Amino acid sequence: MTELPPLSGRVALITGASRGIGHGVAEALVARGDRVCITGRNEDALQEAVERLGADRVIGVPGKAHDEAHQTAAVERVMEAFGRVDFLVNNAGTNPVFGPLADLDLGVARKVFETNVVSALGFAQKTWHAWQRENGGAIVNIASIAGLAPSPFIGAYGVSKAAMINLTVQLAHEFAPKVRVNAIAPAVVKTRFAQALYEGREEEAAAAYPLGRLGVPSDIGGAAAFLTSDQSDWVTGQTLAVDGGLFLNAGVG
Repeated sequence: MTELPPLSGRVALITGASRGIGHGVAEALVARGDRVCITGRNEDALQEAVERLGADRVIGVPGKAHDEAHQTAAVERVMEAFGRVDFLVNNAGTNPVFGPLADLDLGVARKVFETNVVSALGFAQKTWHAWQRENGGAIVNIASIAGLAPSPFIGAYGVSKAAMINLTVQLAHEFAPKVRVNAIAPAVVKTRFAQALYEGREEEAAAAYPLGRLGVPSDIGGAAAFLTSDQSDWVTGQTLAVDGGLFLNAGVG
């Protein structure tokens, strides 16, 4: 990003943002003038993302999302660097297994929930106590359409995202009126994370979407920018499906 806009005065913390959807969200918020802290497991990839986004306005904190010490370090770092944390985008997620729930290793199930649900709660708690409780703000949880309907072979992931959607509603109730909490439920977005769902068959996969294509990270970035803007100031507890019209195919006939 070669030309940055004037600073907005707002600050965001985005988890799992060295690439993919999280990086797309970071691009959208930096593009409107926000300062941003991004997290990710790989320190080198994280630093490369910081450089791409603009190191004068973006910082990175490496670590695993489910690690409570990392959660604390990330929130402390953003407060130290920028003095506030208006927005939290819980994007970090994992899906280490494909297959039916009947044969799922319960240790793997616990890992999925630790990363996809418990870490989101941990970050929400910490940003709430560090800034948002007194000053307000917004939280966006990146869920999935797999949390809204059954999804063959990724059942554990879908169940965790359903829990994340319910977490969104619960936090929206508890954190009101200071903090708005919403979720985004993407369909398949072209990222390395989702590659197994479309690699080698993208045209076939896209044919199921009324809008004729799979998603890209900027699609989710735009939705997150809206849900963290003043234009969504009367929106909380909602899950926005960003799915290229995929759910339209669930109709009769």
